[in-house]
Amino acid sequence: MPEDIQPSTLLSHPPTSEDDRVLWLRLLRSRRVGPSTFYRLIDEYGSVRSAFEALPEVARKAGVEKYNPCSEEAAMQEWTAAHSHGARMTCITDAEYPEDLKQISDAPPFLWSMGKLSTLNLPIIALVGARNASSLGLRMARALAADLAAQGFIIVSGLARGIDTAAHTASLATGTIAIQAGGVDIMYPAENTHLAEKIAETGLRLSEQPMGLQPQARHFPRRNRLISGIARAVVVIEAAAKSGSLLTARNALDQGREVLAVPGHPFDARASGCNMLLRDGARLVRNAEDVIEALPPKPTTPTQNDLPLETPATPKRSLQDTAQLHSQILNRLGPSPLAEDQLIRDLATPAATVSPVLTDLELDGKVTRHPGGLLSLTV
Repeated sequence: MPEDIQPSTLLSHPPTSEDDRVLWLRLLRSRRVGPSTFYRLIDEYGSVRSAFEALPEVARKAGVEKYNPCSEEAAMQEWTAAHSHGARMTCITDAEYPEDLKQISDAPPFLWSMGKLSTLNLPIIALVGARNASSLGLRMARALAADLAAQGFIIVSGLARGIDTAAHTASLATGTIAIQAGGVDIMYPAENTHLAEKIAETGLRLSEQPMGLQPQARHFPRRNRLISGIARAVVVIEAAAKSGSLLTARNALDQGREVLAVPGHPFDARASGCNMLLRDGARLVRNAEDVIEALPPKPTTPTQNDLPLETPATPKRSLQDTAQLHSQILNRLGPSPLAEDQLIRDLATPAATVSPVLTDLELDGKVTRHPGGLLSLTV
């Protein structure tokens, strides 16, 4: 579970009916509520229902007037669209939800999935790289994907042109996972429509975005954090010095994943990002064996009996204290992202006290959350 929330809080209130799942949908689709705010609200109010019912009052206290949460009608439209396309909601409390993904700080409360959820039970490795990949890069992607798949690994990538397409295609027969930037029902790019359909037959397509959402530039960094979050290791095959693949590698480092890279010629701009990663300590990849040797041992997952039975009570604060903490947080933050744990250390205030105030500021639009547990002032 994300470290922002006590696991017992959600485990004691898993969705057991369609109405429960629609309520999860309504809370997450409400204005200014992302994954981190979703968990913070539940941590503070004890359940999804209580959090949803409290949302207008939380917004009002944060200075947001006439706040309307996601309506039941809007949520049911998405629910109906999902089922008409054969998509399934997989919540973080479901047994099928990927264990590795649960560990990242902003794990999606639920994912829409199309295909075989059983692929999530196998070890997963991410292969990412350039859209305008070279012939050698494409050959390397196909060889790595095919060899790793033959040894029991599931390949995850982003369904983009170039390296992603080569990796998915080479591992199609044994099952591959495509994480999409838009809705799970949206075929993007259009040229990969047939590939996407095949993936849903033998593997799995996943998305945290609403059904029917056309991907835009801002959606791809959020998709990239899921590609690294679901995998045990990320292999970068070709990437420019400033590219989405390098963002995925940085996410992987923040999430404690192994980062590996295929070296390239110094004169080839498509290899500059990989060469930078290798310079900075990434493992060099020549073949599938190099990837397998670099994998860390699989951590043991705590059983439910190991989890805390009670959620510590959030300290009560006066309105004056809360207003003072608002100001302290805003004074500490700037346009450049800052790690939340660093902010808490700087404030010398318990995390349980800072969390609800951050929720207020997020709802008020004054603070923006970024992947990797980073915060900044909203520009």
